[in-house]
Order: sequence, then C-alpha cells, then structure tokens
Amino acid sequence: MSHEFELAREWFLAGRRVDMGELAQALSISRATLHRRVGSRDRLLGEVLWSLSSASIARLWPSSVGRGAAGIADFVSGYVRLANDSPPFRDFLRREPERALRLLTTRASVCQKRTTEKLSALLAGEAAAGRLDPPLPVPDLAYLLVRIGESFVYTDVITGDAPDASKAHAAVTALLT
Repeated sequence: MSHEFELAREWFLAGRRVDMGELAQALSISRATLHRRVGSRDRLLGEVLWSLSSASIARLWPSSVGRGAAGIADFVSGYVRLANDSPPFRDFLRREPERALRLLTTRASVCQKRTTEKLSALLAGEAAAGRLDPPLPVPDLAYLLVRIGESFVYTDVITGDAPDASKAHAAVTALLT
C-alpha cells in the first residue's frame, strides 16, 4: 500500500477528515501529485473504507455461529454491528453523510461492489455445500442482503432512528428461511 493511502487511513481511523490539501502538505508533495497517485478524494476514501470493510469481512465469517441461513444472518448482522460500533466510521457518517452514503451505497466507490462480490461468494459456497437454498439468483440475493445491511447502518441518517444490527439479523433470517 502506498504511503499516501496509509496516511489517509491513519487519519480516518483517528477521526480526522481526510483533506487532500492537508494530506499533500503532510506528504510534502503537491496536490496535483497526490491526485495523480491516488485519484480523487472519493476514490481514496473508498479504498480506505474498503480496507476496513474487507478486514471485517475476513474476521466475520469464521466467527459466525452457524452456517446456511443462520450463518448468513449472523454474518450480515455482525457486519452491521461492526460498522455501527466503529467510532471512526460513525464520525465520518456524521461529518459527511452525503459523501458517506454515496461512497458506501452506490457505484461511486468500490465498497458496495466488492462487498456484494464477497457476499455472493459466501452464498455460493453455502449453496454448493447444501446448507442454503437461495430464494433468488446468488448475485441478486447478495445485492439484496448488502442493501438490507446498509439499511440498518445508515438508519440514523435516512430516518433518524437508531441503527440496529438485530433488525438486520431478523430481516435476513426472514428472507432466507
């Protein structure tokens, strides 16, 4: 990983806004050089967010209690819980809600695409092992489950209600059983 990325990730985890001008100054490079190396601020933040998400995904599946529908529900709600319990993530969501939603829930960033791909692989594995009978084609189901999870991470931004991982668990369980 690049020094630019590492510093941006460090700032994000510290709850600091990743400002491209300040980042360039801290790296002793021009903004133009920074943009050439990492792309836009949104692209850089997307990669920072993905680095945190992918680490969570890697930890979650092995620690999920069950397999099949129960394991998938544990996985999705665990992912939601980790996001909801992350001070740097919640700070980012409070500080820049529109950007956060765009980067995490649309094609504007790598996060949703990669999360859906990871969940699709997990679902396909469970189906191949005979532990899950997907009610939809696996890619569509993965997308829907990601959207369910997102709904219970961004609830406070969208509806004003408190985020609740247990609701994600209940929704995924209802869909898969």
